[in-house]
Amino acid sequence: MKRLAIFDLDGTLLNTIEDLGQSANYALAKCGYPIHNMASYPFLVGNGVKNLLLRAMPEDTRSESAITQVMAVFKEYYNEHNCDRTVPYEGLPELLDTLVAMGVKVAVASNKYQEATEKIVRHYFPHIDFVAINGQQDGVPVKPDPSIVFDILLKSGMTKGETVYIGDSGVDMETARRACIDSIGVTWGFRPEKELIDTYAVNIVHSPLEILEIIKSHHRLP
Repeated sequence: MKRLAIFDLDGTLLNTIEDLGQSANYALAKCGYPIHNMASYPFLVGNGVKNLLLRAMPEDTRSESAITQVMAVFKEYYNEHNCDRTVPYEGLPELLDTLVAMGVKVAVASNKYQEATEKIVRHYFPHIDFVAINGQQDGVPVKPDPSIVFDILLKSGMTKGETVYIGDSGVDMETARRACIDSIGVTWGFRPEKELIDTYAVNIVHSPLEILEIIKSHHRLP
């Protein structure tokens, strides 16, 4: 049975792309680099903020000192503007409410840095009692390394067989595969459905209701 649902954040629970793109463009321009069309950002995000900015910077400028400078500007701006245009995907708040009412534990596993992850999750889902809200932390490798999932399993007391991981990208599906837990790929996020297929999503869904049905089909009260 499934008693723990671990959600990716960006592109799964929340549509954060405009705030991420606006913040990245602000940092790039402030540091003298060209900016990007917003339509390109769904393919630049993933693997954490550092990798987002590395992909956005011109290839011949990606020194460690340069990326440190751009990241500092990005974080200062994003910390103030990360809730300007971000919105929950339709049906996700209701899904979380329903899962909690069913007795299913819920958690967040994100490659966004911890400070922003906690702030955004608490802002948009203030009434949800998450067993863990895990963002990127120093010394912990980013997804698809499964360390973040193992930490959530430890905090929740759940086993791999009781857990399902929900995300919108190949990084998420690979994270679940490496952690040896079932996965649900969602098609409303930042990446195309083909990426989910190519990275061996166990399930692919087109609506939050389908997530509920999958979890319910494995769920029974203790």
